[in-house]
Amino acid sequence: MRRITTAERRARLAVRHHLAPAARAETPADVASDLVGIHATDPTSVYLGAFARTRSLVPADLERALYDERALLRILGMRRTMFVVPGELAGIVHAACTRAIGRAERRRVIQVLAAAGIAEDAGSWLASVEAATVRALDERGEATATELTKDVPELGIQIPFGEGKRWQGTFGVSTRLLFLLAAEGRVIRGRPRGSWISSQYRWAPMDRWTRGGLPDWPSDAARVELVRRWLRTFGPGTIDDLRWWTGWTLGETRRALAAVGPVEVELDGGAIGLVLPGDVGEDAVGEPWVALLPALDSTVMGWADRRWFLDPHGPALFDRNGNAGPTIWWDGRVVGGWTLRPDGEIAYRTLEDLGSDVGAAVEAAVERLLGWLGDIRFTPRFRTPLDEELAAPRG
Repeated sequence: MRRITTAERRARLAVRHHLAPAARAETPADVASDLVGIHATDPTSVYLGAFARTRSLVPADLERALYDERALLRILGMRRTMFVVPGELAGIVHAACTRAIGRAERRRVIQVLAAAGIAEDAGSWLASVEAATVRALDERGEATATELTKDVPELGIQIPFGEGKRWQGTFGVSTRLLFLLAAEGRVIRGRPRGSWISSQYRWAPMDRWTRGGLPDWPSDAARVELVRRWLRTFGPGTIDDLRWWTGWTLGETRRALAAVGPVEVELDGGAIGLVLPGDVGEDAVGEPWVALLPALDSTVMGWADRRWFLDPHGPALFDRNGNAGPTIWWDGRVVGGWTLRPDGEIAYRTLEDLGSDVGAAVEAAVERLLGWLGDIRFTPRFRTPLDEELAAPRG
């Protein structure tokens, strides 16, 4: 059995994730395709992740690809998570992952409506409200949830949750219904209401946003294709890595892998990894490299077992729910974290002694990012221990 060492895995990551300077991509579409989607739960992650991996990028380049050319689509995908993907990949992700999410979500919404006593027949009530919502959206072309609520008042109904708990509150019917329609591939998030750091989007009918809607794939075939793409970018990875990344059952994961026929390789530590047939050569990286990656970056969130590039810094850089904060990378491994302070300064800390040369390279990467951000200010959606510490007022 061929052995792929941790050093080789880090070299593959540098090249295939466009992180080494010599491997940077030309366009954000290249990044989204080669990463099998850019993680998009936090809108800033899309732009910062693309900037870190391209030779020259301004936010307008990505906005044009997303909202004018619509070569990139923001869709719900693996693990009920938002991703920005190329159009040709969107149908694969939808059939492989999101279609099942939509089926489960419909059952869940009906149960929530019934439990809240919204209607005697919650399923029929939901069907009536969603039909009215789709009609309103078709007439408007694009609309925010607030605008749609003016056309369909039922969307404004508030449903309580967590009664008697510390975290009790309410959510609007519009929140669950629009999520459901997106999971079913009927609507899509369009332009944000504000700048590129905004997470409030206008909604649009999918078949008008992208002509004819998403390409239709059989779910089994789509899962096989998604496995091929994941292995090409993230391999070697284990079956547990793949199952976690996709959100599939173990049976679905095994069936898709059987159709691909990957090659088993030995990893440092004794685990068995998987790669595509013929993909056992070494990737040439060149000089050591530095990267500042955003919270929830696609690379950081690409494997369930991250010890080979993260240890021993995970507790400082992830929150309790497993969400990654902004990270500093040196030559294929995470060595620290960073945050953007309200005054526009990037505060950072390396978590081990790397020497003055590496320190200078990190400082140069910080200055490059600062120059690119300009007057933009943002806060990661999920705060990690190191991020909170760096962002705390000084003095």
